[in-house]
Amino acid sequence: MKIAIFGSCVSRDTCEFMDSSYVVAYVARHSVTSLETPHGTGDIDLSGLTSDFQKRMVTSDLEGDGLARLIRAAIDLDLILIDLVDERRGYWLFPDGTTMTNSLEVESCGAARDARRAGARLIEFGSDEHFENWKSGFKLLIDGLQEAKLLGRTILLDIEWAAAVDGAQHPQNDGLSRLGRRWRRLQRGTREASRGLSKGQGVAEALTNLRKVRPTEAEEYADRAAVANEKYIVYREVATAMVPSTVTRASSQVRINRSHKWGPQPFHFRDEDYRSIVQSVLEKAEAVEQSQSDSE
Repeated sequence: MKIAIFGSCVSRDTCEFMDSSYVVAYVARHSVTSLETPHGTGDIDLSGLTSDFQKRMVTSDLEGDGLARLIRAAIDLDLILIDLVDERRGYWLFPDGTTMTNSLEVESCGAARDARRAGARLIEFGSDEHFENWKSGFKLLIDGLQEAKLLGRTILLDIEWAAAVDGAQHPQNDGLSRLGRRWRRLQRGTREASRGLSKGQGVAEALTNLRKVRPTEAEEYADRAAVANEKYIVYREVATAMVPSTVTRASSQVRINRSHKWGPQPFHFRDEDYRSIVQSVLEKAEAVEQSQSDSE
């Protein structure tokens, strides 16, 4: 099966669990806003990137050619997968109205710093400004796929961020559970403050440390997922309405893979999660193929 991806690790990692699959086009590090208002490469220094793949992906974003790359591969495609992971870091809006996705690569090579110095603003995921511009860019993507007769072969991976690692229970987000987490964090802070006082630390410093007590790893994952999934709601509502075929997983249905090859993240899942997603993708693809056969 020949596949194209407009998205990032959720789609990419899913493909690795799909037998006889081959990714012929991979549009990553690319917010849909760049399809409409790409900044261009003229004043962006990517010399700090040592990976050819990273340079290609960031250059593609700056040139806004993600949709064109999918269409060029159309004759070979059996399936297109879309996910929204690359939207999570927002994008840079330059004074001239052009944009650049705020990928990790853009940050690591200094392009984000240079953008700020050039007067660009970071438009954060979940903000009204980001959402409105994302909607326009996403419509452009979907309209382009429709015109190229590719939308029928497109599946949206609507996968929430995992809030717990493999083997742990999904955290509850009701009022009582949140109160319990805050109470446990306060207890840890109290113990740390007491230890500081016993070592001669001043009262003011001990109280400061009490207020700054760090969350546990489990709390950090749960908090990050809760925030991201809350922001994601309005995006998924638009995306699922525009893409005919969608595979959905709630946060409670997936877990973080602590031994994932790219490291544990709320969007890096267990092998069994990917296998389950693949099964759903294949069922959707088979249904589309059957529908097209029936209409001929």
